[in-house]
Amino acid sequence: MADVTLIQMHWWQLAALVIVPFVVLALGVTLLRRLARVRGAEKGEPDWSVPQLENTAGKSPLHQWDVRCKIVTILVYSFMITAIQQMTPAFIAIGLSCLVLVVAQVSLAKVLMRLLAIVGFISMFLLIMPFTVPVHSGDTVIVFGESNWLHFSLRGFGLAGTITAKAVAITLLMEPLLSTAPLPVILQGLSRLGVPEMAGQMVLLSYRYLNVFRHEARRMSAGMQVRGFRKRTDMTTIRAVANFLGMLFVRSFERTERVFDAMRARGYQERFPEQAELRLRALDLVGAGVWLTVGVALLLCDRMVW
Repeated sequence: MADVTLIQMHWWQLAALVIVPFVVLALGVTLLRRLARVRGAEKGEPDWSVPQLENTAGKSPLHQWDVRCKIVTILVYSFMITAIQQMTPAFIAIGLSCLVLVVAQVSLAKVLMRLLAIVGFISMFLLIMPFTVPVHSGDTVIVFGESNWLHFSLRGFGLAGTITAKAVAITLLMEPLLSTAPLPVILQGLSRLGVPEMAGQMVLLSYRYLNVFRHEARRMSAGMQVRGFRKRTDMTTIRAVANFLGMLFVRSFERTERVFDAMRARGYQERFPEQAELRLRALDLVGAGVWLTVGVALLLCDRMVW
């Protein structure tokens, strides 16, 4: 197109533009994981046979907020963030999410680990979209060498950056949602909002016993290594791993039957006792209204200002 702005660059500059940032990102991810591992080693190996369903006692406004109102507000606000189309409001949304983190007084380590979970997702957007987005009229395109088949679109990079910023803003909100109320109370709130109660019970039991089964798998793996088992690419390893998975399934099934029998013996009738008395106050509705007003203001700025 005649009105497309072309910027000529050398091939070695492609490495500086693409490879170097991702190397820095990989080093940062490795450093964060090592830091989390070191902190875990300092605190000692947790006893997963009795996993902690967090007490999450706190005095912040998010701790005192009614869990039903909190779930609905954060969910609707997250959909508002996904509707943002410009990069500047998306970065403002990140700033607002960071402000919520400060108000909620959540653990920075947990927030970083949640961000690490989406690194691969957002990295693919930043890597692929600038090279694959169609060239439109008025775009600025970087061309490498004499080839016209490989181009770097600044508009595509802006789109990828906007998607990344929105993903980060929403991810940052998950920690205030999950860390300011115990998991049973959150599931109780979802049940009051219409989610089937059996689904909440399945999530709670899965959370409780997934770590138990992981502990069982580690114990079995340690026993195999003590007996001289080493992973190799041969049929012996495949048979040993198959036996390992089969035995883990059998033990998990037997434990599940024992747990269910114990629950029935204690009077379980397809309902769990309520963990908290949920009361919707006027202050909760005011907080929801203020938060959603901020979301609407972001959308208006996105559509009318930028």
